[in-house]
Amino acid sequence: MIQHSQLSSENLRSKIHSRDICFGGNKKLKIYGLLSCRSGKRMKMENRVFFADEKEALQNNYRPCGHCMKEAYKKWKKSIVNK
Repeated sequence: MIQHSQLSSENLRSKIHSRDICFGGNKKLKIYGLLSCRSGKRMKMENRVFFADEKEALQNNYRPCGHCMKEAYKKWKKSIVNK
């Protein structure tokens, strides 16, 4: 997990281009999603974190975004209800 505030704009673009970063997340809400998600683009920089893959986000106890990752969100929601 990488904090957005710890990256320069150039470094961030480089990591996205090289696919070192594939998902973004909100550290306060513990939600992760696609970098293209309009909800993610609106969040404050100090709340934004980045992940290399979904596995990393899930290991950090983040849940999928209900807007950009509808299928993963439905699976997550169903698993929470069945507990």
